[in-house]
Amino acid sequence: MLQSHNYGFGKIVDMSVEQAETRVTETLKEKGFGILTRIDVAATLKQKLGADMPPYVILGACNPPLAHQVITAEPEVGLLLPCNVIVYQDANQQVHISAMDPQPVMSLIDNAQVVPIARKVRALLQEALEAV
Repeated sequence: MLQSHNYGFGKIVDMSVEQAETRVTETLKEKGFGILTRIDVAATLKQKLGADMPPYVILGACNPPLAHQVITAEPEVGLLLPCNVIVYQDANQQVHISAMDPQPVMSLIDNAQVVPIARKVRALLQEALEAV
């Protein structure tokens, strides 16, 4: 079961960060998402600041048909895309996967056409995370 908060949802998984990243990428693909960006936050902070931290990866996920629909309805929505999915290990060595909830973000837009698209994206992201 996924745990929710104001801007996202996710769960703790019993696997390594690498395994979780691979699995969430696969389940996102099954739901029509591709990964546009991959940011290894831990490696970047180590390189730029010399700071050590547990593994932390941000994946920029995009579902092209739904992205096309929402951009067509609201061209400025690109400021809020892609959908971020994170995979990280906490201080207790637990591995988390979480996704942004597009509904609160899209509620910033005063355009009723984006509401059903955000609802669909949310459902697909939830299904992908639940399948991990």
